[in-house]
Amino acid sequence: PVQTSPKHCQCKRSQSITNAIQPKVLPVQSSPKYYQSQRSQRWGGRPRRRATPGRALAIPVNSHEEQDTSLNPPTAKQIPHAITVHGDTRIDPYFWLREKTNPEVIAYLEAENQYTDAVMADTQAMQQTLYNEILGRIQETDITVPARRGAYLYYTRTEAGKQYAIHCRKAINSQTEELILDENQLAQGEKYFRIEAIQPSTNHNLLAYSVDTEGDEDYTIFVKDLTSGALLPDQTSGNQGAIVWANDNRTFFYVTLDAAKRPEKVWRHKLGSPNSADTLVFHEQDERFFVSIDKTRSRRFVLIDIHSKNTTEVHYLSADHPEGEVQLIDPRRPEHQYHVQDQGDQFFIRTNDHAKNFRLMRAPVASPARQNWTEVIPHRPEVKLEGIDAFQNFLTLYERENGLLKIRVHASATGNIHDVTFDEPAYSVAAVDNYEYETQTLRFRYTSLITPASLYDYDMQARTRELRKQEPVLGGYDPNQYHSERIFAKAEDGTKIPISLVYKKGAANAPLLLYGYGSYGINMEASFVSSRLSLLDRGFIYAIANIRGGAEQGEQWHDQGKMMA
Repeated sequence: PVQTSPKHCQCKRSQSITNAIQPKVLPVQSSPKYYQSQRSQRWGGRPRRRATPGRALAIPVNSHEEQDTSLNPPTAKQIPHAITVHGDTRIDPYFWLREKTNPEVIAYLEAENQYTDAVMADTQAMQQTLYNEILGRIQETDITVPARRGAYLYYTRTEAGKQYAIHCRKAINSQTEELILDENQLAQGEKYFRIEAIQPSTNHNLLAYSVDTEGDEDYTIFVKDLTSGALLPDQTSGNQGAIVWANDNRTFFYVTLDAAKRPEKVWRHKLGSPNSADTLVFHEQDERFFVSIDKTRSRRFVLIDIHSKNTTEVHYLSADHPEGEVQLIDPRRPEHQYHVQDQGDQFFIRTNDHAKNFRLMRAPVASPARQNWTEVIPHRPEVKLEGIDAFQNFLTLYERENGLLKIRVHASATGNIHDVTFDEPAYSVAAVDNYEYETQTLRFRYTSLITPASLYDYDMQARTRELRKQEPVLGGYDPNQYHSERIFAKAEDGTKIPISLVYKKGAANAPLLLYGYGSYGINMEASFVSSRLSLLDRGFIYAIANIRGGAEQGEQWHDQGKMMA
């Protein structure tokens, strides 16, 4: 039986193997994380084991008895601190640990690190071995496949010894590289550095990007003139990081945060004007809802997405007339979620209205209210419609059935639908870098437990695909030495739980490392991780259990993860 987890448990993704080898406690102030449905604006399972005669497990395992009992973990002092919310008072004795510049806090964290070093001292040699293995598989100097945006091909490079990406572009049919942003230079002197969004203007003469140097997800937007290389005086702080340009190449939209770091307001900024002159476009006052912005692939509309955990509302604005009136598609209703893209004179709307696993509707751009919606793809209880992409002549549908994501291509002129097929029993696939509207090429990234991340260009008309790049794995990795499969385990209530397995051939009845996460409707995909090879090569089987609480089997799979539902 696989235990499910409640929807609202606060869980973190597992850390990388290098962090798991020897964790460090760092004096970094935490802040709430708001997960958003908006498309990223940035460019860019486990085992059992049979003992083999004469063969010892190469990973050290410290039993409780083996540990030095003279080692005592540091104990944080308790200082009662009262917190009153909604008339309810609770006492937090460790509230003082939020004071990241307090010498006592730093001293305590350093003591935690020293204790960890002492406890893990006898694993130092293995730590170094694993670190060298993991690093030795990574190609530090690399380049991404260029992605077309208008008259340019944009891509990023990484260089050995440098921690951050270098963003570049070339004009179509040109071999001359133009370096537009070097994150390594921007990060110099900063203790923390992260770029959230990088957006060229419609005419590609300007580049807007958002930077966080504190780790608190509070971004500052900068604008660079790509013709001169100079930074413009236009800077906006205290925002969520997203940037959307209007088509006039003078106006961009951004989102600011409230005191609780909730994205709440959409602003319009005109280049050359002070921030005090920025216009408030939308303000979401209900604290249950967050705001995000996007631009449709056709470049016709700016979308303002208002969403809570189970309710959405979408507004739109002409990108050609950024000072125009914001229009509403469908007023929010409890439990109603919908998402919008445009094609020609139609909006395509993915909605869960009378469709738990979503269905696809269309509505005229001139009058997109719900009474004008007509059905394109009906609801199917066994299939979840996870998303759509609208191109000039095609719709791509992303559907999850029996735990696996499928891509279906819908030809708008004929209504014909065909599937993009994949052969492996467990895999992960996602559309990436599809910036162009007037194209018949769909780019997607494919990976499995034994296939490194592979970038394909798929011709939606000819139904052919071209492998553009596969992530290099140094050190002589041979996928033919490994085996992947997908099985089902029966839970106590009889439900079949999908489990994806990978192991080195000949490792049957080996030790099993089982991973499972079920919460927030997050899917645990079967993807390749080069650091995992250090386990597989030592005789482990790795397994991923798609337990309830995720959405691998549709929305009902997520709902069944609620303990008290």
